[in-house]
Parts: sequence; structure tokens; C-alpha cells
Amino acid sequence: MPPNFGMIAALQGDLHTSDGVGKVFFREDSSPDILRRAAEHINRAFPEDDEINPTHAVVVTWVDVTTHGLESRGDSGIKKRNTFQLVIASLETTSYAIVLYPRDGIKFSSMLVGDTNVIMHAGFSKGLVQGFFGSSKGPHYHTTNDNEQSVRALAEETNSGLRGVWVYEIGTSPYFSNVAPGEVPELPTEAPPQEDADAYEESSAARRPVYTDGQVVAFSPYLQEQTEIHPVQFQPQNREVVEVDDPIINVDVFSYNLGSCANNRNKCSKFGECRDYANGYCCHCISGFYGNGIQCVAEGKPQRVNGKVHGRVFVGRSPSPVEFANIDLHSYIVVNEGRAYVAISDLPETVGPSLEPLVSISGAIGWAFALEHPGFKNGFSIIGGEFTRQAEVTFMPGNEKLIIRQEFKGIDEHDHLIVSTNLDGQVAEVPLGSTIKLDPYSEIYQYNNNLITSSSTRDYVVTLPDGSRETRRYQWRETISFNGCYHSETLRDMKPTQMLSMDHIFAIYDPGQRLIRFALTSKIGDINGGQPEENPCLTGRHGCDTNAVCKVGEGATFTCQCAAGFSGDGRTCYDNDECREDPQRCGPNAICNNQPGTFRCECEEGYQFGSDQRTCIKVDRPVDHCEAGTHTCSPHAQCSYTGGSSYVCTCLQGFTGDGRSCQDIDECQQSRCHSDAVCYNTEGSFTCQCRPGYSGDGFQCLPGRPKTRCEAHRESVLGVSGPRGPRPPIGAYIPSCDDNGQYEPMQCHGSTGHCWCVDQNGQEISGTRTGPGSRPMCIDHNTGPSPIGPRPRPDVDALTPGTHLLFTQSGRIEHVPLEGYDMKKNDAKPVLHLPEKVIIGVAYDCVEKMVYWTEITSPSISKANIEGGEPTSVISSGLESPEGIAIDHLGRTMFWTDSAKDHIEVASLDGSNRRVLINTDLVNPRAIIADPSNGNLYWADWNRKAPKIETSYMDGSNRRVLVRDNLGLPNGLTYDPRSSQLCWADAGTHKLECMDPGRGSRSTVLERIQYPFGMTAFGNNIYYTDWQRDAVIAVDRYASRESDEFQPQKRTRLYGIATAYAQCPAGQNYCSGNNGGCSHLCLATPNGRSCKCPDNAAQVGCVEREY
Repeated sequence: MPPNFGMIAALQGDLHTSDGVGKVFFREDSSPDILRRAAEHINRAFPEDDEINPTHAVVVTWVDVTTHGLESRGDSGIKKRNTFQLVIASLETTSYAIVLYPRDGIKFSSMLVGDTNVIMHAGFSKGLVQGFFGSSKGPHYHTTNDNEQSVRALAEETNSGLRGVWVYEIGTSPYFSNVAPGEVPELPTEAPPQEDADAYEESSAARRPVYTDGQVVAFSPYLQEQTEIHPVQFQPQNREVVEVDDPIINVDVFSYNLGSCANNRNKCSKFGECRDYANGYCCHCISGFYGNGIQCVAEGKPQRVNGKVHGRVFVGRSPSPVEFANIDLHSYIVVNEGRAYVAISDLPETVGPSLEPLVSISGAIGWAFALEHPGFKNGFSIIGGEFTRQAEVTFMPGNEKLIIRQEFKGIDEHDHLIVSTNLDGQVAEVPLGSTIKLDPYSEIYQYNNNLITSSSTRDYVVTLPDGSRETRRYQWRETISFNGCYHSETLRDMKPTQMLSMDHIFAIYDPGQRLIRFALTSKIGDINGGQPEENPCLTGRHGCDTNAVCKVGEGATFTCQCAAGFSGDGRTCYDNDECREDPQRCGPNAICNNQPGTFRCECEEGYQFGSDQRTCIKVDRPVDHCEAGTHTCSPHAQCSYTGGSSYVCTCLQGFTGDGRSCQDIDECQQSRCHSDAVCYNTEGSFTCQCRPGYSGDGFQCLPGRPKTRCEAHRESVLGVSGPRGPRPPIGAYIPSCDDNGQYEPMQCHGSTGHCWCVDQNGQEISGTRTGPGSRPMCIDHNTGPSPIGPRPRPDVDALTPGTHLLFTQSGRIEHVPLEGYDMKKNDAKPVLHLPEKVIIGVAYDCVEKMVYWTEITSPSISKANIEGGEPTSVISSGLESPEGIAIDHLGRTMFWTDSAKDHIEVASLDGSNRRVLINTDLVNPRAIIADPSNGNLYWADWNRKAPKIETSYMDGSNRRVLVRDNLGLPNGLTYDPRSSQLCWADAGTHKLECMDPGRGSRSTVLERIQYPFGMTAFGNNIYYTDWQRDAVIAVDRYASRESDEFQPQKRTRLYGIATAYAQCPAGQNYCSGNNGGCSHLCLATPNGRSCKCPDNAAQVGCVEREY
């Protein structure tokens, strides 16, 4: 054990029944007599628990089974045979295993497998479990060890109060993973057997009851409805029993893979060593380190624990649960003081105060790194950092029950212990504003092979907001399961009981920061006490450096010794730079990175660790030439990746060729247009336009053309005639029409000198009017007839003319039209539906009228035309968690943040020419804003320990911090080029603030906002999305007040928000024309531009030069 499949092993060995003597029977049995007797065994084994009454049972009996070969003990030619029985009894929420071993039923306890003596085993295994990075062996629990005496003891001892009968609780809803043994190891006074035990051996084929301690076992194997298991396949005698016919399962033989250090040494820690034993191998930490050999950390070195917390908790008698997911847990442990600090962030105030009494959420961390009395070991020293802890908390007197499940997943590449915590159930309510006081307490931990258990009752005092006090109590029961290496002496020499003492306990919930903090000091020692507490190593008053080990001496004497990887006198310790001392320690093609107390080896680009996880070998990765831009397809062809390094080129519609070379098809030679129309060939398409004097769509043309709206408008103004022809009124505005009678995109008033942009209907576009001597940048809407060709499917609902707000909400992008600065809430509607996606960031390209977005479920960046069209993937590889996105509409580039990779990247708008701009000193980058006209980039990093807002030129140079003081969670960021104001919304300080980046002046626009996420600006208003209000909020930043709120019909979290301008903002930069003369990336700066190569410069033939 453990095998690769889930198993309950009543007695595991190389057993068989092919000689015709041995038999194996099984049946399902829900008869009242069987269930009653199963209940008797269970309730006798767990006398302190509530009475259990099973509803179903499965009975499996092995009678006179033997081995394939010879037993490993004795030279008798008579085959020895074993008889034993397993009963699985269950009810709706719980299952139990009852294993019965007759006193004379265990005739042999080991066997020969090849030339190796293998001892039989009994226990439980979950088999292989699937994780994020593949499968690994799951939890298992041994009831025997590598000593034959432990096998023989199965028939002589008990955990249920009856010799040879062993009872285990093997699962409690909703988790079926832990094993809890019976709690009654004492035996009753011997009673004379009711039947002569020798009769058992007289007739092995006779049908008889199975005996334990001279008493007839209640579960007879011989019933008419029973199924007998035959040697090769399963043939049930009763068709109500499910037939088992799985060729993978061999019921006769279990094979053994003993393993050795020769081919398993790399499974040990780099601070561990491998040792071979008779039945396998084990890992052990080297001197100066502690752990289980697979996970080793330096003695005395402070430790960090990180993880996520998920929960569904009912508070008090509330009918609705409080749910939270993926919130952060961080812990720092001063190991040489046994002091642990734990913080859980973003807890709603509806549940945070009620979790304060549960300091034992962090108790497993305290147990793992507790101060050790001489001769005793903390949790990490025994089992390392991979284990499962499940605790059941029952609050008195309300009987509220909470299940706490924690998966400790080992040490990551940063030497941090990783844990996942799940809370499920009900807690007693603690009102907001109360304080909690917990007295020191002790717990007795019982150690048994691969399972550790403890239970206790704890009192705590709640001081309510009105000053009154209540003393409350809860019961605590926990199990810790782990995979130990039972070949070595470590687990065999493990003390069966140890006492964990907790004191200096602190717990507080901060509603402002939605943060709960725990602190405690823990020590592990003898359950009988007696250790001298006056030694400074055990009181924490030793004065050793935090990176030092305190060594207990005689009486009150002690010494300080720097932890491995540090140097000094113990009072002061300095980190050793192992990489500087030996730059080649990581080997060829590897980089050595120094870490506090240690170092980490990383392979160079183009290399990866081999199977030994230490040698860097060259990676021969296939190249997606379509993604990399290294294909040889025509510019008028589509490149399709086909796997490996292969691709195919297909000419686009309207072109012909082999894909490498594509020529335009001249549709005008095919007489597609009306005879009174002119055909204009375009690349990939064509247009038809009626000749002067005719009207129509080019496919149908009729004589004459009706006046357009612009022509009618102009004629109405010029309708007053004078001596020299039409004469408009003095001071009147006269619209300008183009050759086709459509409104010119820019209209000017001849008398006042004001100019503005108009839409296709001649309506002024808000925010575009300029004074005399200035001209706005207006995009020509009148591009002539649309090219003829297939229409894309309407995945995007076209937006009406004007300015809009675009915001993301789970799997959709929605819009709210703006009328002036007011939201036209009744006209809001979804623009794009992407089910099962989580869209985070959104940005808008006002030139091509494209919306770009980031999504994190299958990390990618995509785009779609808001006038109607099909979503197109722009970047679909090399991303982990893209969040913020910004568009440079002048230089035709996009920028985005990746909060998992902790970097900022740039690319052309088609996804080519990717380049990492910033990849240092970033922790949680999210919002990002481009100011193309001035060549600046701004971003926010909501790192909880050191949040900041930074800026750089758009080429990544001249990076500097703008704001680092008085920040909490700066989620949203926007820049208004008209007022040169950079504004941000902070979910930590609950403020909306602005500043001039050039001058550094900072002002508060609004306070007491709730939980902002995305942010954009238009005119006088700032618009932001709020997670708590599930709404878009409009703020008049000059009046410093909220002006409006819009709540979508779908009430879920809103993420990014952007302004879709009707006209591009005025401005130019050096990249606006001809890509600034650059071959690949043109990135603007305040006084020029930088020509940059993408990261795959060699593949695309780019050479970077100084300009």
C-alpha cells in the first residue's frame, strides 16, 4: 500500500482461491438483524458519539485463502490459510468499515514475492487523485506496518472493545476522505469460546461461522443470495447483484513495486537525502533542515504560508448563506518564537466577526511550526507540508456546525507553504463591533500511522457592542491525514501522543479593510507537562535573530545559531549569496537566483528542466508561425495553424491564388452592376454607383436623383433670393455637402468661426465643437457604397451613432448611450454575448470602431466591430490572467497588464509584434491607460502591501512612481486629456481622487464610495463600475457628487468600462503617419518615438537601432 486505485484492504497480499479450497463471497444485506449487529459494533467503538443506525450493508468474506507461492515462514508442505471478513455499513451521511479477524484465522502474515519477503498489510487508500499538474497518490491510512507482529495483532487486539473486531469511520458528508479509528482499545474479560476453536481447522470446506474471541460473528458468509468470487472472473449466482467484469482488476494478485533510491532520488528535497530500506525507500532531511525529506526547510528560518479561502457559511439563524471565493490568506511565522500571524482578506462584514472565535483556522499552521520541547516534534518535522486537515466545529448551545477543510499542498518555488481552505456550514453569530477574548488552551494530538486526531472544548468571551459579556463554548474535533513513509524509523518512533499548547492568542476583524487577523504562539511537548518553561528558547525571550535557531542548553542556558543559508553570531544573521559564491552551482544553461537563506535555479530561455528536475535541456518547441508572424502567406491570405510547425495559407474571398501569392479578382469584368452604373473594383471586392442623373444602389438605377437631406437643408437656407441669386440671411449657418450630396464630416459656421463634427444625419457630435482658428479631427462617415460580399453573422449588435459607455459583466459586453453626459438608461442593451467566459478589461479603437476585450477563462484578447460583426481572437497564447487593456489609436498599438505574469506587454492591434515592456517590481498590475497624444502610459498596481500608481513613456522608458502614499486598492484608472487629470478609484480607501501627473497636485473628488473596479472619463463626468452596487456610477467631478446610477438587468459583478467615442479625440503623435518610419513597433514618447522590435525579433528579421 498505497496502490494506484482506491481500496479498503482487510488484508492485502498475494492471495488466491484457484486451488478450489479458498472462497471469497460478497453480498448486499439490509436485513434488520445484520444492520442491528453492525450498529452494535459501531456504537461500542465510538461510545461518545451519537448512536448510529446503519441503513445499508455490504458483507465480504474471505475463507481459507492462501498464497500463490510458499509462505515466507516455516518449511511445512501444508498450505496455511487465512480467514477474515469486511462489512461496510452506511447511512445517509456516514459510512463505516467493520473488519473482523478470527483468533485462529490469521495463519500467515507474510509471503514470498520473487526472492523478497513481503509482509501483508491492512488499511485504506484513496489511490491516485487528480491535481492541477497531473495525478499523484492520495491519502492512505495503515492499520499495520512492516512488522509481522502488527499483522498477527489484528486477531489479538481491537479498537472496538471486542478482540479481533476493528471499526473505522471512513467518511462523513460532504467529505469522504478521512479515516477515524474506533476509540475503545481495551479488551473485556476473556469468555470461554462457545465452540471448540480446533474445529475450525478440522474441516476447512465445512460451512461454519467465523469466530472472534470465541464469539460467533454476526455476519455469516453463507447465505443463498450471496455471490461467490471465482478465481478468474466474477459470475454472480443472483442476477440482482451487479456483475463485475473489468479486465483491469485482478482479484487474485496484488503486485508490489518496492522501489529504491536508485530511480527515486529526485523525489527527495534538494535539502534531503534518500535511504533504502528492506521494503522500499524513504527521504530524510539533511542536518540543519527539518521536514519529511520530500519537503525540507531550514531550522530557525521564518516561514510564510499563502493560499486561498472559499466559503459558504450561514451566520446564526440567517436563512441565506454568506458566500465568498478565492480570497487571500497570508501567514508569517517566527519559527524560533513559535509565533504565527495570519490574515484573511476581503471577508464580508456579515461573516467576518463571527469567524473571530475560530482562531484554529490558523491552528494547523501553529501546529506545523510549533516550538518543540526536547524530544518532541512539530507537524512539519514529522509529515512535511503536504497533508489534509478536516475539523468539525460544534457551537454550544445552538448546535451550529461548521466543517473546515484545509489542503496543505507543499512548498512552492518561492519556499512558501501553500494551503487551500474551505468553510462550509453554520457559525454562531457575533455582532459587528464585538470583541473576542480567547484564553490559552491545550490539545492532545494522537498519532497513528497516516492519521493524526485531536479534539477539545474551548471557551471564549464575547464583549458585545453594548458592553455586556457572554461566555460561549464550542467543541472541536479534527483529523489530519497524510502520506507517511512507513519504511523508516521516523514514523515508527513517533510518540503516540503529544500536547499542543496555544497562548498569546489574538483575533480581530477590521470592517474597514474587510480583514480578519489572528496571532498565536504554539508549543509542542509532553501531555504530562514537566518541561522547564524557564529556558528562553521555550519562552521566546532569547534575543536570537529571526533567521536563527535557539538551541536549548542546561537549565536556562541556550545558544543562537544562524539558520542554514545565513552567517553570523546567531544574534545577527546575514543572508549568504550562494549564487555569488558559486555562479556555476546551477550547471550549464541555468540561471542562479539568490533567495533569503537559499537559492533557486531556473533554466535559460529555450531550455527546461529534464526528468531529474535539475538539468536544463534544450526545448525543441513547435512554432506556430501564424501566431509568431513568421509565415510566408500572402498579405491577402489567411494563415491557419495545423499543429507542429505546419500551417496552410488560403486566399481571402475576392482573391485567387495558392495562398502564398494571391491576386485580386476584378469583379467589374463580370458585369455585376446596372448598365447605367459605374463599377469600381476594390481589393477583394467591388462597388457599384449610379451614373450622374440616376439614382439607386448601383444594381438598380433609375433616371433622376432625389435631393439628399444635406442638399435639402442647404437649399432651405439658401432659399431667399436677391438681385444676384440666392442670398442667405445674415449670420445663418450654411451646411456643406460633398459631391454625393452627403454632409461633410466637419461643418463650420462662416460668421462665428466655430467648427464641429457631425454624423451622417448632420447632427452635431457632442464634445467636438472648437473655437475660431481651431479644427476638430472628424472621421468621414461617407465612404461611398459598401463593398459587396458576405455579411458576418450578427454576434455584435450594432450601436447607434453617438458616444457610448461600454462595460463588461461576466460573459457579456453591454453599452449605455450618452446624451450629452447623461446615461440613456432605457436604451442600454447587450452588445456582445460570450457565454461561459469572464470578460475583464475593455477598450475601444475609435478609428476602426473596434471593441477590444480581455478574458481570463481561456486567457485571450479579442476584438469585434461595434457596427456589427464576428468576434475575432487577437491573442490566444502566452497569456495567464490578462486584465487591463488600453488602445493607442494613433500608433495602432495596444497595451495590457497580466496579473499572473506580473508584467505589461504591447503589440500591434492585429496581435503581432508582441513585446514585454515592464516585467520588474510588479505584483498585481490591473488598470492601464494610454495617453497617445503625449506619449505617456499610466498603470495601477493594487499590491496590498505596497499599492502604487506608476507612469512611463509608451516605450517603457522613464518609469517612475506617481502615487504610493494613502492608497489601498487602486482598481480603476482614467486620464482626461482635456484637463490633463489622471484619476483613480480606490476600493481600499473608498475614495475617488485626481491629480495632474506633470505638477503632482492631488485632490479628492468623492469619498465613501463602496467597491469600484473599472473607470472611464467623458467631459465633466467620471464613470465607474462598483462590485457591491452592481452598477455603473456617474460622478460630476467638478461638483464632487454622484449624478446618476445605472443597474443592468443582470445583477452580477461589473468589471471594466470604456468610452466609445463618436469621434476620435483630437491629437497627433510621431507614430500617426507611416508607422513613424518604423519597421515593426512605433511607440510614442513626449518628444518623439522609439522604434522597437518584438520579443521574437530574430524570427521576424527585426534589428533594433537607436533613432
